[in-house]
Amino acid sequence: MMLVETANLTKRYGTFTALDALTISVREGEVFGLLGPNGAGKTTFLRLLLGFIQPTSGRGSVAGFDCQERSLQVRASTAYLPGEARLFRRMDGAGVLDFFAGLRRECRRDRAHTIARRLDLDCSRQVARMSTGMRQKLALAVVLATEAPLLILDEPTANLDPTARAEVLTLVREAQAAGRTVLFSSHVLSEVEETCDRVAILRAGRLVHEQSIEQLRRSHRITARLTGTLGDIPAALQPHVRIASQHNGVVVLEAADSLAPLLGWLATLPLAEVRIDPVGLDAVYQAHHKIR
Repeated sequence: MMLVETANLTKRYGTFTALDALTISVREGEVFGLLGPNGAGKTTFLRLLLGFIQPTSGRGSVAGFDCQERSLQVRASTAYLPGEARLFRRMDGAGVLDFFAGLRRECRRDRAHTIARRLDLDCSRQVARMSTGMRQKLALAVVLATEAPLLILDEPTANLDPTARAEVLTLVREAQAAGRTVLFSSHVLSEVEETCDRVAILRAGRLVHEQSIEQLRRSHRITARLTGTLGDIPAALQPHVRIASQHNGVVVLEAADSLAPLLGWLATLPLAEVRIDPVGLDAVYQAHHKIR
């Protein structure tokens, strides 16, 4: 079942298009990554989902609730970490956790304090005296302790040290294991590749690529230096491999599926040298980021 769905979701500000006809679906229990440079439309998309801004055209829904017409029900189904969380500066950390736990019954006080300890956060300190990273940990404790069907995390590991980053990714996986769905927006490609089930790349407000991480992990780049000619790719392999470049006896092949059927054919080639590398999310992102 799909928990999040959009159809041609569009947001324009005058002549500027912040989000252009986005159609996307996120399944229940999935960790879905959103990638793109600043200004790609990621935050606009998240704010449209929550009903904070209204679409110019198109529609979206969360847990079956229309994002425009039933935004209160959408927010009741969601725990949202914005890119810049604002907290009560005069409260201490424990007070902030207790306030949100009292404000929303889905936010479990004991769970919030446990997450804060796991993130090594000193909750006795006043928010105004906390570093940016400490305030990020405090906001994460509130959001991750809220037992809503959908978690929306906008740059959740920003300003965190490597140990805290790793703990946040563990907490995201725990949320998924508990049956929750996570929308994960980040600039850190390694985190997305490690944590997400699928990823969408946005550029200039448009969806330019969508792919499962499982499929990505089966993709490889093969660089071969030949002492003879390559010849034709066997017909049975043509749906799974393509020639990316060929110059001065060096051939670069891109394989989009299991390597097993390909290895037998490679062994028949006049190879002087061969190197096989996983493609990785970085290569996919850069390929689409450079689109003009």
